[in-house]
Amino acid sequence: MTPHTPHDVIAHLMRRDAFSQLLGMEVLEADLGRSVVRMRVRPDLVNGFGTLHGGALFSLADSAFAFATNAGGMLSVAVDCTISFPVACRPGDVLTATAVEQSATNRLAFVEVTVRNQDDVDVGYFRGTVYRTTRTHDLT
Repeated sequence: MTPHTPHDVIAHLMRRDAFSQLLGMEVLEADLGRSVVRMRVRPDLVNGFGTLHGGALFSLADSAFAFATNAGGMLSVAVDCTISFPVACRPGDVLTATAVEQSATNRLAFVEVTVRNQDDVDVGYFRGTVYRTTRTHDLT
């Protein structure tokens, strides 16, 4: 049996991730401990102030976080996440979330995700911790 590559795992997860698809996310990079995910801010994603809903930005960062931590093939689940919103996003903005694993043990991994807009301005800072289970992803 051929081992699955990080790309195989993330492609499988993305095919099953209806919510990330609903938000229009696109995985640009997938590797062990790193992922890059892009999303355009659509008018239906704004709040009452006309800016991107915080939950949508969190979801983008959370998906990048999940892809970076699951790329190795072990089922990893979030146990803690925080986000800061330093700059508002508006319809038409193109956001890119870059998740990078900062450190890991065989059970926990700590990840930082930076979200930038098309002008390379930081619009979100996300930190999360995952618990790595002993289960592998079933790609069938």
